[in-house]
Formats: sequence, C-alpha cells, structure tokens
Amino acid sequence: MLRDFPRLVRGLVVALAAFAAAPAVAQGNGPLVVYNAQHDTLTQAWVDAFTKETGIKVVMRQGSDMQFANQIVQEGAASPADVFLTENSPAMAVVERAGLFKPLSPELLALAPEQFRPSSGKWVGIAARSTVFAYDKRKLNADTLPKSIMDLAKPEWKGRWAASPSGADFQAIVSAMLALKGEAATRDWLVAMKQNSVAYRGNSTAMKAVNAGEIQGAVIYHYYWFGDQAKTGENSGNVALHYFRGQDPGAFVSISGGGILASTKRPTEAEAFLRFVAGKGGQEILRTGNAFEYAVGVGQASHPKLVPLDDLQSPKVDPTKLDSPKVIELMTAAGLL
Repeated sequence: MLRDFPRLVRGLVVALAAFAAAPAVAQGNGPLVVYNAQHDTLTQAWVDAFTKETGIKVVMRQGSDMQFANQIVQEGAASPADVFLTENSPAMAVVERAGLFKPLSPELLALAPEQFRPSSGKWVGIAARSTVFAYDKRKLNADTLPKSIMDLAKPEWKGRWAASPSGADFQAIVSAMLALKGEAATRDWLVAMKQNSVAYRGNSTAMKAVNAGEIQGAVIYHYYWFGDQAKTGENSGNVALHYFRGQDPGAFVSISGGGILASTKRPTEAEAFLRFVAGKGGQEILRTGNAFEYAVGVGQASHPKLVPLDDLQSPKVDPTKLDSPKVIELMTAAGLL
C-alpha cells in the first residue's frame, strides 16, 4: 500500500489540475459572443456567412453603440463579449481608452486602408457611412442649399432643418466637428442648432418629415435614403441628397468599427470572425446586399449605386480622437440632450 502512495499522489495532482482548468476550457469551447451595435440584418448576414464557411457558432447580442461601450467598460475583464461591432467609431474610442481591446495583428489591420482604422491599431474599420443633407427637392435647389454644415447655424436656417440629436449617428458627426473646428466653434454651432433645428427621433423619421414637407432638410447618413429607394421610395420620393464635400465637417465619413476584447477566451476564433468581416467575405456582402453602407476593405468595391468614397472629399479625422463624452457634455449644455 505504501509503495502505491506516490502514484496515488501524482494521480490526485493531475486530477486537481484538470478540474481547475475545466471552466476555462468550457468557456473557450462555447460560441463566439458578439456585442453588436451595427444593424442586426447586416451583422446577421456576416454571421451566417462566417459560420457557413468556418463552422464556428456565433451568438449576437444587439444593442446601441454607447450602451455597449459603457457596458463593456463596466464589465471590464469579466465581459462575456469576444467581439464588439459598432455603427460609429466614438464608441470604439471609449472602449479603447479603457484599455479593454486586444491589439490586432498586422495582417488583420492591413485589410483596411489607414484612413479607415485608428492610429492605435486596437480595432479596424468594417464599413462606413457618409454625412448628407437630405432636402426637399420641391423647395430647395443647388443655389439655395447650405454650402457647409456650419451654415446651418445662421439665422436664415431657423426652423428649416432637422436632425436626430439623441442618436449615436448625429453625435458622431458632432464629434468630427469638434475634432476639426475645436470646442468653441462646436459649442456655438450647437447653441445655434438648439434655436434653428427641429428634433426628430431617428434618421428615418427626420427623412420622412422632409419627404412630407414638414421640414426643408435634415442632417442624416446617406444609407437611409438609398435603403428606402431600394424598397418603395414612399418615404424618400421628394427627397434628394446634398453632399457637402470639400473636407467640410458635413462631409464626415463615419467608420463602423470592429474590435476584439482583451478578455476573450476565444482569441483565435474572434480574430477569424473579424478577419472575415473586414476582409473579402464581409465586404462582398456590403457590395451586393441592401445595407447600402460603404465597403472599406483594401481593394473592395462598394455597392454600385453609392457615390464613390473618393468623390466625397471627406475630412481626415483620426477616429481615436473622437471624443464622445465631450460631445455629450456640449450637447447637454446646449439643451439638445
């Protein structure tokens, strides 16, 4: 019996080690968890195609940009999320500043051009959307349209334009204005916006108001118009799009981002998923599908109906420097939130 004692001890040590490792193995073998703030139909198309190609199962949890960004910060290293996808990049910057993203491999980052990823290399662009002024073509024309988004602060635009100030889309546009024009100019513009604009809840609602003749124009993203046109056009038939161009803050192109949480238990699968979305497979879904968001991958074409990205003359803004908390502060002070 004593001769067997060392062997029994060794067996017990091995068993205890296996038991201690079991929870991590179980987590690592579960489905990939994606916190998704992108449009659910677009991400579902990405997920379905990825799972079909790799066999890796993905669970998608749907929410908004800042809702998930704040949730991830609160969860910290205990977050169950493996991947975070956004509509707009300010939410990515919040998570990045909290140090909760895993650095991406050079091969993954190289899938997107430099202008569609942050200088930090902590996440990558997966899609983009352009700021536009959707206007009632029965009431406005090329001679009467605002030359710059900054012009909407002028007294002559009082009561004539709309936006959805509570949405992440509009707040991303203001973030770009803050980065390009500075705090004083942005504050003044927001104060004037409170006097001049009509607030709607959601870009689609604002565009419908323009179409119905309730308001002459609205600051929205381009794809709402293209999406409605691809269906019946009933909410956009009287609407045309004005692109500000000339590196104006109103020509801002917002990047949808994808990042891998540092706490992920499935780093290999998470990187494979993000590589798919940012690579040929995911970008092809943007080109052929009905999301009408821009493809941003190197050498990848966008939907043929969209104005080419190179023609938008968008300003250069490092997405890492988009300051969402400051924007919320300024918009709240102006009475817009």
